[in-house]
Amino acid sequence: MIITYYWPPSGGAGVQRWVKFAKYLSKMNVETFVLTVDPKFATYPQIDESLLKDIPESVRVYYTKSFELYSVYKKFSPNKEVPYGGFANSKKANFMEKILRFVRGNFFLPDPRRGWNKFAVKKAREIIRNNNIETIITTSPPHSTQLIGLKLKKQLNIKWLADFRDPWTDIYYYKQLYPTKLATAINKNFERKVLQNSNKTITVSRELKRLFSSKLNNVRDKTEVIPNGFDIDDFLNINKAKRNNLFYISYVGTISNDYNIDGLINGIKQLSGIIKTKIRLRFIGKISSELVEKLNDTGLKGQIEIVGYVEHSKAISYMMSSDVLLLIIPNVKNNMGILTGKLFEYLASKRPILFLGPVNGNAAAIIEETKSGIICSCNDKDKIAESIEIFFHSTKTDSDFSEALKYSRDNLTKNLLELI
Repeated sequence: MIITYYWPPSGGAGVQRWVKFAKYLSKMNVETFVLTVDPKFATYPQIDESLLKDIPESVRVYYTKSFELYSVYKKFSPNKEVPYGGFANSKKANFMEKILRFVRGNFFLPDPRRGWNKFAVKKAREIIRNNNIETIITTSPPHSTQLIGLKLKKQLNIKWLADFRDPWTDIYYYKQLYPTKLATAINKNFERKVLQNSNKTITVSRELKRLFSSKLNNVRDKTEVIPNGFDIDDFLNINKAKRNNLFYISYVGTISNDYNIDGLINGIKQLSGIIKTKIRLRFIGKISSELVEKLNDTGLKGQIEIVGYVEHSKAISYMMSSDVLLLIIPNVKNNMGILTGKLFEYLASKRPILFLGPVNGNAAAIIEETKSGIICSCNDKDKIAESIEIFFHSTKTDSDFSEALKYSRDNLTKNLLELI
């Protein structure tokens, strides 16, 4: 049984990870159950109903109520929205925003979605007993979901796998919640208890495994890396977005103020005339208002296109109609281990990747391994400009796909099944 807060109609990469695992576990004849929040009670930052089609009829999905503290947050938030990761949908924090973040980071521990836990634990016990379930998997964020696994493990002594898509107390926006020493101590205690009591821990990158392993002596040996991936089915029969005789560099996904675009902008500015005039820098997904203002002040305003959030299939259409796909790793603590889901879908689109981030990080290693793009540090404007020129003049239409196949959802689910 998969226990997850995020499930369709919620959108985003965190949803796709376990929707795809459920899809392929079902195809491998594994009886699969899902416990999640009733959408009528949930507070999702993104909606993507197109993901519902990925859930096989054989997967049995159970929904429960939840007490949503983010419903209160929205009433007082300046933009009346649930926060995205890294506060990508927030303007520069004013006094009220800072108060809300402080309350969120110190009184709702480990996060405001803990209001789901009592409903989830009760329903989970019933499902486990009625269906002789042998293994549960909890996935986070929200990290409060891991406390559901912890309680079920203690009550039922069931096999429990804890899946971490992101760090917990080391997540890059943790300090933006203004946690006190007491709040941090409570969060770290929750984190240690989960790591100590789970039968296995799953992370999405080698660096994230190293990070969690540094917290307790016995964690490394029971932690496995199963990265995000791509579902080849998503790339079949896609209608590519219409385009004209321009050169599109596209970023797909959420992007906040922690993403360093200075080198990219300066690199584009120093391109030769004919190339520079044809460049269009396109952002598909949620982008912070401060970053929009910054882009508008670059002198490239006419060459920048901001599409906003679109459903998954449309995002793939934009990927496949681009000349180059832009992958930026945010300039934050522990960014060496950031391995976003979009990287693997970039691979599946077979479009060349321009990578900006830590050149020795996990994402850069995969791009090098799959020969799928060019790696630059965020501030290296000269190499960025040179790379764009190489892409612009290249006659190669598609990236090599053979090395990327190990990251298909099908193959990754086989790895998960071995672990189970």
